[in-house]
Amino acid sequence: MSGIHLAILPLKELGYISDQLRFREPLFIIFGFLFISIIASSYFAHLGQKSKAIIDLLIPASTFEKFLAGFFFTSILSVLAFLLIFTVTDWAFITYIKSYFRTGDLKELAEVKTFFSKNEIGTFAPLYVMPFTVTSVFLLGSAYFNRFHYIKTAICVMLFSGAWTYIVMNVVDVLLSGKTSINLGNNGKETIEWLLFAIIAVCTLVVLSITYVRLKEKEV
Repeated sequence: MSGIHLAILPLKELGYISDQLRFREPLFIIFGFLFISIIASSYFAHLGQKSKAIIDLLIPASTFEKFLAGFFFTSILSVLAFLLIFTVTDWAFITYIKSYFRTGDLKELAEVKTFFSKNEIGTFAPLYVMPFTVTSVFLLGSAYFNRFHYIKTAICVMLFSGAWTYIVMNVVDVLLSGKTSINLGNNGKETIEWLLFAIIAVCTLVVLSITYVRLKEKEV
């Protein structure tokens, strides 16, 4: 996709190639979501088939140990693996572009310090826990459903997200109706971000707890 995108760029726009390379950020989000969610959704999928579930039951480990192994593999190893794969691929791609076009606009594209010079480490705090939330939800789907784990989990996520967004938007509209906004610095933006971080983290722990209970039920 990167090659196709650059192939259709007019030569006169090569001086602005830094702006044209911003598509890497949405690619990181899209491919990252697909990568970790597919791995998480397939981890306990074999428990829905009796012939394959027997092998899992014969493993000399407790349910809690199997659950911890699943969490470590899907939430930590998969995230680290994707970061490594994407970083190496992106570095190779940017290195090739820098050497091929020889433009001065690309000198800072691959530098991590450039990102942190523009964004503080605490910016968008809820995003730090989102990978664990995604993997926990799809890990629950792999343990809860017997067939078509990914599709069923994705549909449930879309329905829940739509309902949650609708409720929140209506509640905010009712609370702020007829009120005037007053600018007081950041208006408590940092507090709201960390509050969202705490809420998402708690929801993630709840989902993981449900996954553990469901795993115990399937092994009985």
